[in-house]
Amino acid sequence: MKKRTHTCGGLRGGDAGSVVVLNGWVASTRDHGGVSFIDLRDRHGITQVVVDSAAVPGAVGLRSEDVVCVEGEVRLRPAESRNPNRPTGDVEVVARGVTVLNRSKTPPFEITDKTTVREDLRLEYRYLDLRRKALSDNIEFRHRMCHSIRNSLSGHGFLEIETPLLIKTTPEGARDFIVPSRLHPGEVYALPQSPQLFKQVLMVSGMDRYFQICKCLRDEDLRADRQPEFTQIDLEMSFVDQEDVFFVVEDMLKTLWKDLTGAALSAPFPRLSYDECMRRFGNDKPDVRFGLELFDIGDIAAGCGFKVFSDVAASKGGSVKGICLPDGAALSRKEIDETEAVAKTHGAKGLAWIKLTPDGPQGPVAKFLSPNDVARIAERAGAKTGDLLVFVAAPFETTCAALAQVRLHFGRTRKLIDTSRNAFLWVVDFPMFGWNEDDKRWEAKHHMFTSTKGAMPNLGDDLSDVKANLYDLVLNGNEIASGSIRIHRPEDQQKVFDLVGFSRAEAETKFGWFLRALDYGAPPHGGIALGLDRLVMLMRGAESLRDVIAFPKTASGTCLLTTSPSPADDRQWADLGLQLRPKPAP
Repeated sequence: MKKRTHTCGGLRGGDAGSVVVLNGWVASTRDHGGVSFIDLRDRHGITQVVVDSAAVPGAVGLRSEDVVCVEGEVRLRPAESRNPNRPTGDVEVVARGVTVLNRSKTPPFEITDKTTVREDLRLEYRYLDLRRKALSDNIEFRHRMCHSIRNSLSGHGFLEIETPLLIKTTPEGARDFIVPSRLHPGEVYALPQSPQLFKQVLMVSGMDRYFQICKCLRDEDLRADRQPEFTQIDLEMSFVDQEDVFFVVEDMLKTLWKDLTGAALSAPFPRLSYDECMRRFGNDKPDVRFGLELFDIGDIAAGCGFKVFSDVAASKGGSVKGICLPDGAALSRKEIDETEAVAKTHGAKGLAWIKLTPDGPQGPVAKFLSPNDVARIAERAGAKTGDLLVFVAAPFETTCAALAQVRLHFGRTRKLIDTSRNAFLWVVDFPMFGWNEDDKRWEAKHHMFTSTKGAMPNLGDDLSDVKANLYDLVLNGNEIASGSIRIHRPEDQQKVFDLVGFSRAEAETKFGWFLRALDYGAPPHGGIALGLDRLVMLMRGAESLRDVIAFPKTASGTCLLTTSPSPADDRQWADLGLQLRPKPAP
């Protein structure tokens, strides 16, 4: 094999007359009666090769995906046959010799970016799927992103430090992946859901500024477009507050956008509190590229004649909110029913609606409301004739969740979203605690290592209004990062354990090693983790996380390429001192 002098995407008009060697895969062949045209592909692009079959017998019988070495002379293509859609479209290589390096079986699907083959087949033959330019470009983009991130953070004085993959299990929150220990029978490691405690200990160690592009693993129930293993950009900084973290992240993202897209991001990014996000948009990761903000009519609903509204408004925790869709009175009943289905999918029992028409309010709810009630609601919504008002009456969380999705449904179907811009948003001042009704106790909304805003509450206090030094970064309605200013005093950390019902013995068993580290001069510190997979997906405009990961798993957590997970054999179980429980009979 002669070593290549150029890639299949590297030749241009200025190379005409050069003798070159190309290595690659046969993307396609076209026989024109003694003269063949081969599209030769590698990850860099495609070059057209012209072969005189009589003069170059090695090219006879080539098939798609055969691996070949081509030696030949570059020439300009005739003006009428140039391909302006291909970077190499002005030239072709006239072959002097073609050597077959390896033959390929007929692929199970055509390797083209316009493929419509089902995804499970592409995942089974992922090594073929990755030959498609759309996917290989995503993988290259991901590499360039990691390179840019490392350069940016190194410029801010960060050290890249690896943390362990085999760690102590802490069975609360998301489930750990468990690794039984052969050398310590009956004991297990966990695979990390994040490097949270290790990066905090690095701050105690004086490392000052740490980052890592790391694998994290969570044994979660099936969820659409989630991966059991994912990659995050993990940061931690000492002697900082929230503003310092924001500055570093914003600067990193500005560098990233400039390096990878040439676009300039404007910083600082806007900020909204958690409470304001819920009030205006119904969720804590709003897409702010369009309006349709929620409005509250609880006070009007409490005294209106529509019993569904009035009963919910009078109930504890009940909420009646709405959305005004400009010019929405033109929607058909079918379109409204489709919108109601969205609301029901996200917990609502139904979707009430009123059309404001020139002939007056119309819809199943209108007849139960007085003209004054309709006028007050329309004024509250900023609505005019021709608009559509939709409502959900339910517990606060359900009302928000359903209307947040209705808002997004309208945004997409009515083409209200300005897709030409990227909207970053910091969401701040999250609740620190939430009430677990099943266990009848308070629990940390995010994790137990986040500091509170203001004084630490006392045992027995109502914790519903306690705010955390917690922040999320949202891009176009997607959470791409989450972080906090941590607890650095051991007495405060122990108090949080007490507040969420962790006994001293439990805290010692699960986190004793970490608590002891805080006893030795832990500095004030904080950090954040950004989802690398999701960031690549959003920047590339990909449809799925699986399109930006080299070897992804399905939504059920299986790898179709390697057919894993798979059974262990008896010897492996015996080495671990374990016995597999038989599956129950069907």
